Amino acid sequence: MKFKIAILGAGNVAWHLAPALENAGHEITEVYARDIEKAVKITERLYSAVPKADLDFSESEAEIFILAVKDSAIPEVADAVILPEECILVHTSGAIPLDILGYSSATYIGIFYPLQSFTMGKKMDISDVPFLIESEDQDTLRKLKKLGNSLSQMVYVVRSKDRKAIHVAAVFASNFSNHMIRIAEEIMRRQGLDFEMLKPLIIETISKSLQIGAKNAQTGPAIREDYETLEEHHRFLNYNEQLAEIYRLISQDIIDS
Repeated sequence: MKFKIAILGAGNVAWHLAPALENAGHEITEVYARDIEKAVKITERLYSAVPKADLDFSESEAEIFILAVKDSAIPEVADAVILPEECILVHTSGAIPLDILGYSSATYIGIFYPLQSFTMGKKMDISDVPFLIESEDQDTLRKLKKLGNSLSQMVYVVRSKDRKAIHVAAVFASNFSNHMIRIAEEIMRRQGLDFEMLKPLIIETISKSLQIGAKNAQTGPAIREDYETLEEHHRFLNYNEQLAEIYRLISQDIIDS
C-alpha cells in the first residue's frame, strides 16, 4: 500500500523521513516550513514535492499529513493547518500525547514516532529505526502499520502513557549519555589531552552494555565502593561545582542501585 504524504516541518526528522518515505515508494506531495527556504532544501532532495510556506492544504492530494515540528509547536500548527476531508494527521513526537491533535481539522489522528536521534546531514539506515504508532481508529492504525512496515520491520503499537516512559528512557540512554561524553571531552581538553584515547573505552562500554546488560557491565570506583578514589575525583572537579555535584549524584546512584 502506497500513500500520498505531506510533511509539515523541515527539521532533522523531516530531512531524514521525507526521502526515506519516497524511497519506499510513497509520494511526497508537499513540504511545509515557515521559512520557505528550509522547505526548498528538502524538496530539492525529492522527486516532485512542492515547498509550502502556508498551512492551507485544503486542495492537497495527500492522505497522510506528518507533523514533524518541535514539540512546543505541535498544538499551534495542528490547530492552524487546513486539511482536506478524510485525511490522517500524525505527529512524530515521543513526549506529546495523541489527544493534542484532537482539535485539528483532521478526520483521523495518530502517532508516527521514529525512536531514533536524527541529525541533519548524517546518513542513517531508516530500516534500523523502530516506529511507535498509535490511533484510536482501527483503519488508521492499520494504515500507519503499513506505512511503518514500508520503512522498518520494527513497528510497535504503543499508547501515549507508555510512549512517554519510552521517551524518558530514551533521554537517559541517548541524550544524557551523549552529554556525559561531551563532559569527558571538556575534561580532556582542559588538561590538554587527546580525547581519542577515550574512544575505544566508550565503544567497548556501549557494546558490552548492550551484550550483557548495563547492570552486569557496570565498572568503576562507585560500583566497587572505592570511596578514596571517589573523593579524589570529587576534589579534582572542584574547579566546577556543577560537574562535581553531577559526579557525586551519579556515583551515589550507582552505589545505591
